[in-house]
Amino acid sequence: MNIKTIMVIGAGQMGNGIAQVAAQAGYTVYMNDIAQEIVDKGVETISGSLDRLVKKEKITAADKESILGRITPVTTYDEAANCDLAVEAVVEKMEIKAKIFGELDRIAPPHAILASNTSSLPITGIAACTKRPEKVIGMHFMNPVPVMKLVEVINGLATDPDVTKTVREAAESMGKVPVECRDVPGFVSNRVLMVMLNEALWELYEGVATAEGIDQIMKLGMNHPMGPLALADLIGLDTVLSILEVLQDGYGDPKYRPCPLLKSYVSAGWLGRKTGRGIYLYS
Repeated sequence: MNIKTIMVIGAGQMGNGIAQVAAQAGYTVYMNDIAQEIVDKGVETISGSLDRLVKKEKITAADKESILGRITPVTTYDEAANCDLAVEAVVEKMEIKAKIFGELDRIAPPHAILASNTSSLPITGIAACTKRPEKVIGMHFMNPVPVMKLVEVINGLATDPDVTKTVREAAESMGKVPVECRDVPGFVSNRVLMVMLNEALWELYEGVATAEGIDQIMKLGMNHPMGPLALADLIGLDTVLSILEVLQDGYGDPKYRPCPLLKSYVSAGWLGRKTGRGIYLYS
């Protein structure tokens, strides 16, 4: 398969990052979201990210304009009819993803691959919402997308090996390193990571140390570039909670039980960097 045109569904922090790296790799990109102001904000974020690359002399000002010129913001799925690959990057809610994949399946051409950036939900279940389960795959980028090298490639029960090969090649063309794994709750990355983040939240909840202390211990003692609590804020506490709930439901293991403090923060709307307040305050 030859991927030339990519549609990204979701213009938030993951979606606009995926749109950026795809456009930088030379693909024609449609970036979709439910409202014009959201996709406009996504384009603004991409522009700012590219400005930083220009300042670091990694790209030129002309390169920036070319990259932005390959991204078309849209608010409908109509352009899926022109796409070879669609990458969904919306909230971790199965009912929302199911609806999106049903629409993409109806509109996209028969050869098109439908990928999800889900961080924990079953690819096989998402594929069952379409009439092309062999062309559905997980393509899990890491946050922040323009910086992080990994793409976790998750094969559903019916995923065609040729689809996997094509997605791996597309990820590599974007400067990423694709690594395959089985379709289990949380896959590899979040099955390991969420236990650590949740345990750090439990330690904060129990008063073992301050948030700063917990993060500093993990940074200095374990050589982590970012402490677990700061990372939870970056990911979004609502996303962390959603993934833990998927893991708890999928495995039935109490080690995935979300910390009550996490639930309280999410109930309060303190979701992390994106709301200006989470475990830490952000100006």
